[in-house]
Amino acid sequence: MTQAQLLEVIRNGEGSGVEFKRDVIDNRAFAKELVAFANLRGGVLLLGVDDDGTVQGIARENLEERVMTACRDKIRPELIPYFEIVREMEPGKDVAVVRVDRGWSVHHVWHDNHRTYYVRVGSQSREASPEELERLFQQRGAFRLELRPVSGSNMDNLDRRRLEDYFGRVRQQAVPTDDPGWRNLLLSTEFLSEEPETYPCTVAGMLLFGKNVNRFLAQAGIDAVAYPGKEKDYAARERQSLRGPMAPLFGANGIVENGLVEQAVEFVRRNTGVEARLEGGARRVERPAYPQEAIRETIVNALVHRDYLLSSTDIELSVYEDRIEAVSPGRLPNGITPERMRVGCRAARNQMLKDVMRDYGYLEHMGMGIPRKIIKGMRDHNGTEPDLVEEGERFIVRLWKEKKERL
Repeated sequence: MTQAQLLEVIRNGEGSGVEFKRDVIDNRAFAKELVAFANLRGGVLLLGVDDDGTVQGIARENLEERVMTACRDKIRPELIPYFEIVREMEPGKDVAVVRVDRGWSVHHVWHDNHRTYYVRVGSQSREASPEELERLFQQRGAFRLELRPVSGSNMDNLDRRRLEDYFGRVRQQAVPTDDPGWRNLLLSTEFLSEEPETYPCTVAGMLLFGKNVNRFLAQAGIDAVAYPGKEKDYAARERQSLRGPMAPLFGANGIVENGLVEQAVEFVRRNTGVEARLEGGARRVERPAYPQEAIRETIVNALVHRDYLLSSTDIELSVYEDRIEAVSPGRLPNGITPERMRVGCRAARNQMLKDVMRDYGYLEHMGMGIPRKIIKGMRDHNGTEPDLVEEGERFIVRLWKEKKERL
């Protein structure tokens, strides 16, 4: 880092990825800052700078050795930071730069035979709450929420009709004829949890096939609103709380009970209508305002990839005069970015949900739904470019009705 670059960092002040400290910081406090950075997205600790940005300089001898020793002795799993000293930031005053990247696992401070997990919240490093810690382990792939047991539930809370359709028609396998047979099958497929006597449903089992999903998982729905204009408005054309299992119920002639996907697609369809245009000089052709495949893919991705650890937070589906927005709670999982999604990079937060919805034909086996169905689908339909935006603790897909200047 050059002097000019470091001066710019200091001028911008502390934040989610920057912390100032004097070099007298003790090993435990030093480890706390690096752990918090690693558990977020990485960051830079500047030693020799006061909280107000005043350069005090470093005075300790063997500072690099002290830094590496603290990382080895106080942090689990160990971190190996990048270390450098930028000389003469002011006459006779040097600043040490200690940088860590985002950790591939969840790190903690080890002190007095006790582990403490820290997270970065704005310019503060603080101990992680149980919910934040669960989310961290989930993001790093060490914890699968969808296999967590749903307290108070059992096999009777799953819709046997939907299960018979899934195993018999979709998976084309023998369907059990008694409760013990069903219990063994649902345990083997992880729709029930291995807890003797009660055998509760897993989160995935409940989300996919639950009779009364929101009784157990309040966050498992879609809040759908259609607005008359381009902004949120209390005078909405329609508001509906979409509830129920993800999986539809099929009969001899097709779907007889909608799942969440069909409910959401129907909501969008009746609130967007069709457009009429002339083709070939005189022929009047009607077409939907948005391609159905792009809408369906947007909704399925929101359901499959949202963070279900964020309780009491539904997916938001908003229909505006000029666009459709689907807002999923939670950050993107496993290092995925909007840019990587555009080219088909695949990583699932909820792998079982993804697999079952793929069995029903909602998702492509190649995992290319976003580039093929959303991006290419909207380009082919009206020449617009969908927005994929990560904004704080939520991910937004925005489909535009026509080409125009962005908001």
